[in-house]
Amino acid sequence: MIHTMTKRWLAERKQEKYYRLAKKYDYRSRASFKLMQIDDRFEIFREGDSVVDLGASPGGWLQVAKERVGDGKVIGVDLRPIKPIDGVMTILGDITAKGTMDELLEKFEGKADVVLSDMAPNIGGHYSTDHARSVHLCIFAIDVADHVLRKNGKMVVKVFMGDMFPSVKWELERRFQSVKVHEPDATRAASSEVYVIAKGYKGHRPKEMADPAEQQRTTEFTVKGELK
Repeated sequence: MIHTMTKRWLAERKQEKYYRLAKKYDYRSRASFKLMQIDDRFEIFREGDSVVDLGASPGGWLQVAKERVGDGKVIGVDLRPIKPIDGVMTILGDITAKGTMDELLEKFEGKADVVLSDMAPNIGGHYSTDHARSVHLCIFAIDVADHVLRKNGKMVVKVFMGDMFPSVKWELERRFQSVKVHEPDATRAASSEVYVIAKGYKGHRPKEMADPAEQQRTTEFTVKGELK
């Protein structure tokens, strides 16, 4: 019992730490520190890079991306409005909708250096269903990368671990020279989420984007770590 309580206390202290840091340094999400830790370890961003952030509300990842690419182009896409960030463009819309995808393509034309996805499904409490929805969002994010990412580009995508995870890893390994799985220190101790870091895009690009409406895909998203 003492061991369990100690682990819980340590986990709560860690999350409190990142919450306080986000407040102190004016980041919109505790998740900002996940991206910082990923970049520090895997060198995702370079000065002048162009970046797409899928499921970008409330903007914590956009803030980090803009800080690290300087004058590079940063665009966030989300169903929810994102408060303005200096030097960052946003698109209000469902990335699985053709109109939103067309707008993103107009802005990038296959020239993004980095695609980020911290998208997550609305949690229903049934793990196998939540996991399947998470995998679905990952596969769609990979489809987006096929359209906007330049050769040798990079991708960071969140997924819930489970029995369908190998399909995500396989899709990324088809497209990228290096694929690694990572759990940043800022991740909640009880969370099943991991981040897949893919580098060296091979330039695989399908002839056309699948129509989500025809496939009856659901588009359920949550805001990532919005501060209260």
